[in-house]
Amino acid sequence: MTTTKRNISAEKLERVAEVLKTIAHPVRLSILEVLQNHGRLTVSDLKEKTQTEQSLLSHHLIKMKDKGVLRANREGKNIYYALVDDHITHIFDCMEKCSFI
Repeated sequence: MTTTKRNISAEKLERVAEVLKTIAHPVRLSILEVLQNHGRLTVSDLKEKTQTEQSLLSHHLIKMKDKGVLRANREGKNIYYALVDDHITHIFDCMEKCSFI
């Protein structure tokens, strides 16, 4: 097995740590997974697909939006949420391959 040396900037490490802290919750990971599978969705759709109470779901969505993980667009009465960058869902590949989980 070969190892590669990575030179990741301090700024990027800070941002990665912030994103990981933001998504480090089962409900938030569930939101990411649902959005990965279905694309942009309304709060009602997310509530149904994650089986999460609306007030709790809204709290998590706002936190993830404020930290730059999700974007929100209002269309009429609905707010649609989507991933800012689909690459964030690669975290699921890492979790599946990780032997200590």
